[in-house]
Amino acid sequence: MKPLVISAALLISLSTLCSVASAAKLEDVAPYPQAEKGFSRQVIHLPKQKNEDDYKVQVIAGKTLQVDCNKQRLGGKLEEQTLQGWGYPMYRLSKVSGPMSTLMACPQGKSHPEFVPVVGDGFMLRYNSKLPIVVYVPNDIEVRYRIWSASKQIRQASSE
Repeated sequence: MKPLVISAALLISLSTLCSVASAAKLEDVAPYPQAEKGFSRQVIHLPKQKNEDDYKVQVIAGKTLQVDCNKQRLGGKLEEQTLQGWGYPMYRLSKVSGPMSTLMACPQGKSHPEFVPVVGDGFMLRYNSKLPIVVYVPNDIEVRYRIWSASKQIRQASSE
């Protein structure tokens, strides 16, 4: 009886792994278009959370540049679009400007490579593990992300 139970458990585990692996393919979700010339399509697959309303996803687009002691930023706007016929969101960063920098006097020869983010509107998204986050960005931009979670503590506002 034990080998039968172990075999069943292995089959269930393999079946689960296969379905997770196949669900991770973008083509299995919906027919998202290929990136147009000069752009790349980057995809974020989020893990399932118990209460997804308590989470947000920050898309951090940017590129690695040689920087000095000044704070560097790129500018842009992440625009939400809808996948026609499906109603699924997808995002596009059309134009990136900059870099913009503070103007502190830095020691000579102290430059180093650093990831410089694009700042602007539209980069904080709703958390939804059921759909991938599909982002179209210029070829020289890479997409990173951060998951934010709400505090368990809820405070009362005061009447003034």
